[in-house]
Amino acid sequence: MTEKTYRVGELSDDQPMPTQFEPKPFKKGRPPEPLSFEVVMTAEATEKQRKTGKVQVNIPGFSPVKFFCDEDIPVGDDTAPPPLAYMCAGIGFCLMTHLTDIYTARKIAIKSMKIEQKVGFTTNLSNMRQLGHTTEGRTEHIETHVIIESDEPEERIRDLMIEAEDACMAHFALRNPIPWRSRLLHNGKELIDHAG
Repeated sequence: MTEKTYRVGELSDDQPMPTQFEPKPFKKGRPPEPLSFEVVMTAEATEKQRKTGKVQVNIPGFSPVKFFCDEDIPVGDDTAPPPLAYMCAGIGFCLMTHLTDIYTARKIAIKSMKIEQKVGFTTNLSNMRQLGHTTEGRTEHIETHVIIESDEPEERIRDLMIEAEDACMAHFALRNPIPWRSRLLHNGKELIDHAG
């Protein structure tokens, strides 16, 4: 039996090098100004559904990361997580980062904390493309459950959750319309540039 290789990521030897925009340099905020930063990603498709991407958070101290991505068999080779797994994990981990940061800063005694999350998606990818129809997809819902064991008063834990949700940039994007832009370049010629 051959051993299956499944890769998620590794440290990258170099930074992502975008060609279509200039990454912003990190600028340290001075209180009460907020800290503004960017996460830059470049990705390439290789064979079948395999993709590699480089990601860099432009805050000093963050290392560039190389991620691997794939889809399940038979479309892909199941060698890495699919894109939506990264998206869902990012949402949950981002909220957990803020919860952890806030309870540490506020000296809230937590015995244990877990997140359970489900995200629903709809697509006609598997059954409509063969019939000549265009592919459509959407995110239907997200449900996040934060499970905390603590001897702290209920109000303190409730305030922790409210502050963490307000601080979480991933949850902000889920709950609020944000500016977006998508461009398509074909052989160096721009075919699509739309935004909303």
